Amino acid sequence: MSVGLLAVVDDILSAALKASAKSAGVVIDDAAVTPQYVQGLSPARELPVVGRIALGSLANKFLVIIPIALLLTAFAPWVLPWLLIVGGSYLCFEGAEKVLEWFGFHHGGHDGEEGARDEKRLVAGAVRTDLILSAEIMLIGLAAIDPSLGFWMRLAVLAIIALAMTALVYGAVALLVKLDDIGLKMATGDAPGLRRFGEGVVRSMPTVFRVISIVGTVAMLWVGGHLVLQNLGEVGWHAPIDLLHAVEHALEPAGAVVVWLGNTLVSAVVGLAWGLVIVGVVLLIGKAFGRNLSFAEGHAPVKPGE
Repeated sequence: MSVGLLAVVDDILSAALKASAKSAGVVIDDAAVTPQYVQGLSPARELPVVGRIALGSLANKFLVIIPIALLLTAFAPWVLPWLLIVGGSYLCFEGAEKVLEWFGFHHGGHDGEEGARDEKRLVAGAVRTDLILSAEIMLIGLAAIDPSLGFWMRLAVLAIIALAMTALVYGAVALLVKLDDIGLKMATGDAPGLRRFGEGVVRSMPTVFRVISIVGTVAMLWVGGHLVLQNLGEVGWHAPIDLLHAVEHALEPAGAVVVWLGNTLVSAVVGLAWGLVIVGVVLLIGKAFGRNLSFAEGHAPVKPGE
């Protein structure tokens, strides 16, 4: 009995490890996107907010994504690509908005809100974005699971992926947002070398977060654009993904890294273009209902990471 149980556990863990490896790229994107949501918060609120986002991520996975994915896989697999197109479009929209914010173009109406209200809005926005990224992680994982495994085995594999990926992403995010505090602690130490290292960490953090903000925005556009391109092919329009494959094929002689960079660039450009179209539609709808999305007057453009 115990040998059989150990074999089942080994099969589940092996399947989870293989499926998790397939979604490593999205995990990196998720870890890059999330820290920008806690920028500007007081140090005392950073970890609690990260914790709330992590709980929201678990709720996304266990209460929404896994049940819907298993049901749709069993009864309506044709719906999944359409859902991923919608999710990818949302990421493109968010990424395009952030690019426009770098040039002073943003939603109005948030000035003067209370801190608690801002925090709720930040958490809600992060959890919405996580829903899309987590959906891709879980769907990639589901696609990598051997279909011969039974329902409960697949459910167990998905549960392990959900827990492991959430811990990995938000553990990394928590470390990133507290690096400045760690550096300050080191800077007050007795050892001169440790003090210098801590001071260097503190000085570097503004640059680190500017880079993370840019990487997070590019990740949104890249993942969103790739989701749209790939799943348009799944629903029958193959031209966009064929174009992406043609670019990859043309870059193959230059090596795998160049192919990956070309794929990322094309996906990000497509994501930005599609996101700008959606922003334009939202702008028109907003004007129709008396809500303006416009360049901020009297303010300098917002730069990445500010």
